[in-house]
Amino acid sequence: MKMSQLVGKRIKEDPRDAVTPSHKFILRGGYARQVSTGIFSLLPLGKKIVDRIENVIREEMNRIDGQEVLMPVVLPAELWEESGRYQSVGQELLRFKDRNGKDMLLAMTHEEAVVHLLRTEVNSYKQLPVMLYQIQTKYRDEARARGGLIRVREFTMKDAYSFHTSQDCLVKYYERAHEAYVRIFKRLGMKNVLSIESNSGMMGGKVSHEFMAVSEHGEDTIFVSPDGTYRANREIATAAWKYTKEPAKALQKVHTPGKESIEDVAAFLGLKPENTGKAVFYRDGEDNLIFAMIRGDFEVNETKLGNFLKVPELAFANDEQIRAVGAVPGFASPLDLDRKKVRIVVDRSIAESSNLVVGANEADYHYLNFNFDRDLNGVDVTDIATVREGDPCPVTGAPLQLARGIEVGNIFQLGTKYSESMDCRYLDENGKSHPMIMGCYGIGVGRSMASVIEQSHDDYGPIWPITIAPYEVHLCSLTPNKDGVGETADKIYRDLKNAGIDVIYDDRGEKAGFMFNDADLIGVPFRLIISPKTLAEGKIEFKRRGEKDVILIDLAALVDTVKSAVADEYRKYE
Repeated sequence: MKMSQLVGKRIKEDPRDAVTPSHKFILRGGYARQVSTGIFSLLPLGKKIVDRIENVIREEMNRIDGQEVLMPVVLPAELWEESGRYQSVGQELLRFKDRNGKDMLLAMTHEEAVVHLLRTEVNSYKQLPVMLYQIQTKYRDEARARGGLIRVREFTMKDAYSFHTSQDCLVKYYERAHEAYVRIFKRLGMKNVLSIESNSGMMGGKVSHEFMAVSEHGEDTIFVSPDGTYRANREIATAAWKYTKEPAKALQKVHTPGKESIEDVAAFLGLKPENTGKAVFYRDGEDNLIFAMIRGDFEVNETKLGNFLKVPELAFANDEQIRAVGAVPGFASPLDLDRKKVRIVVDRSIAESSNLVVGANEADYHYLNFNFDRDLNGVDVTDIATVREGDPCPVTGAPLQLARGIEVGNIFQLGTKYSESMDCRYLDENGKSHPMIMGCYGIGVGRSMASVIEQSHDDYGPIWPITIAPYEVHLCSLTPNKDGVGETADKIYRDLKNAGIDVIYDDRGEKAGFMFNDADLIGVPFRLIISPKTLAEGKIEFKRRGEKDVILIDLAALVDTVKSAVADEYRKYE
């Protein structure tokens, strides 16, 4: 490709709304253009990279016996009604009616569609296991689209779905898929991707992993032990917290005028926040009230709480709702509440601590010496605490380290969540019917592209791994109208293409600084620079993107040298 013909201009300044490196360089380099919030068009450079990412994914999915299909983006609501997700998923699912008044939706994921497809084609244990995958557009009506291609509304995703006759079969395939994901992200050139335990969320299932590209601009918080033994998303991470049990003291009401916050109460009583109990009230989607109680130095992990309650969303309760069950905002306690109107969930930090300060359900009063075993019974106890950096690792005991990450892939052991509700069954060797056991496996294509930039860039632009770079070699012709430079550059361009090298040729005759700035934004791994000076010596400059060192190579050896360098570079990602 000649630069004079390439569609997509480079932009000198950072766009005002772009904060992350990937967002800046995707726009500045002419890879994509925003059409609306969270919706982008890909320009030729971006499309080439996406195509190469998809090719890597296809090769690895085929390697683990995947069969590619293509399912529609627009689906009838009745499929999602079968699974129960049409009602349970929130506003991120875009629902609409067609011209006949039929309820439809834009798929944000395709579990229902693939189950509908497979139940018409597979009905015997002899046909299982099987895995179907696609690379398809999705739409999620994201409330906070931002970060360029990292958080968008319309996106391309590889989603795969496996079907099995047993849990053991699923587990074995899940391990194969996990290994395939490790290979994919290595081949895409991501420098640091962690496989971590994660929350299954609306997908369902008991076991799931996220693949996180570590980046300071990542939206997810990860906790990792120093030796890497333990890795978990903040949503499900736990720690080896230790609590001290002491002899219970008598419950005592004390006057705490105007002291509503944990910090104020602790300071007033000369105690530490860990000597107090915190009350947090929530309501679920059906307006049921939940009282979450946790030690004062912890925060409630709403994902853990929601998972325990098996509710998809929680919202804070208002003062009127709190008072309706006999509690007083700012002075709330689990004592003497109307249990018919509120469900109490207690964190282990409360159950395993002693002599805590809690509210008295009376304005300006608290109780000293609350002890769970003595003062409260018949309530749920579970882990609902948010892990903090430095908390002890549950495996090694070492202080947990905090990192930020971008979720580039996820895998789930779904079980029979969808097959049972949608009647996707097989007949065993005795003719008995069973629901198929499912797994699902996703990778965000555009997000992977952005994540590579986050991990591989300098101040001037992306540094693309050769496996997904838009071109392998960037040929720059300086002052092409002098001393035969243009003619020689044209010949080099033809020779490289004939040798199978994917090359972009800057034939525009721009000034060197302008040309090199554009080359940095395009980020091709190798650069060739020909000028009157080098041509007079029968040589050409050869350098790697992101490195200062330049070597001179003989024009006569150019093609062989470049082919060798390109081949060596690919081998790094095998």
